[in-house]
Amino acid sequence: MSSVGTVVSWTWQPEPLEGQPLQRPFAWALVKLDGADTPILHAVDAGSSDAISTGARVHVHWADEPVGAIGDIAYFALGEDAEPVSDEPADREPITMLVIPSSLEIQHTASLPESTFLRGLEQGKLLGARTGETGKVYFPPKEADPATGLELDTYVELPDKGTVTTFAIINIPFPGQRIKPPYVAAYVLLDGADIPFLHLVTEIDPADVRMGMRVQAVWKPQEEWGLGIDNIDYFRPTGEPDAEYDSYRHHL
Repeated sequence: MSSVGTVVSWTWQPEPLEGQPLQRPFAWALVKLDGADTPILHAVDAGSSDAISTGARVHVHWADEPVGAIGDIAYFALGEDAEPVSDEPADREPITMLVIPSSLEIQHTASLPESTFLRGLEQGKLLGARTGETGKVYFPPKEADPATGLELDTYVELPDKGTVTTFAIINIPFPGQRIKPPYVAAYVLLDGADIPFLHLVTEIDPADVRMGMRVQAVWKPQEEWGLGIDNIDYFRPTGEPDAEYDSYRHHL
């Protein structure tokens, strides 16, 4: 297969993110290599967005130390003169497995209800929202009541105590895990809310966590508060009698 091809379509990446092929502005492009029937997605080091166009001819720029993966193509460069490649022995062992680390960064624009909720957390407040004075209280707030489509226009400050509705005991470690298993991830229905939310429950043996258990938030020190539900470090048992099943059975 040729290492030269044609740009089928492209988009410009003005501010590269961590882990991307280049740390300077570049183009993401679908490149159809000569002799191929389908294009591949890769980076094109074009210098500027004015220098690249659909139909531009590009060639592979190889990584200095190839390992037998798609990353051996460091990027594509403009021009149709193929770069020389070193001679490799033809009798190398076949590649049977690749380990490919990946990461994902999401930038989310908060809606007005979300902004109000997050600003409340910054002040140590748990804000839910409902329609008028009688609607269901959603925590965190949404744009509208999913059942009626009506705007959630009334904010309600909720206490930091609630009831465990359902839970899972996490026993298996996984990459990026910040807590040593076993630990409990539970849905907590705050008093006055109609929707439970997911958080940690600790200060109790995981085997003793149960549906209906009453819990209260343990907040981080105020100087560590930001715009996130992680201002609450975790929930712990209050020692109160368990809630009656009928009080939360419609909120599972």
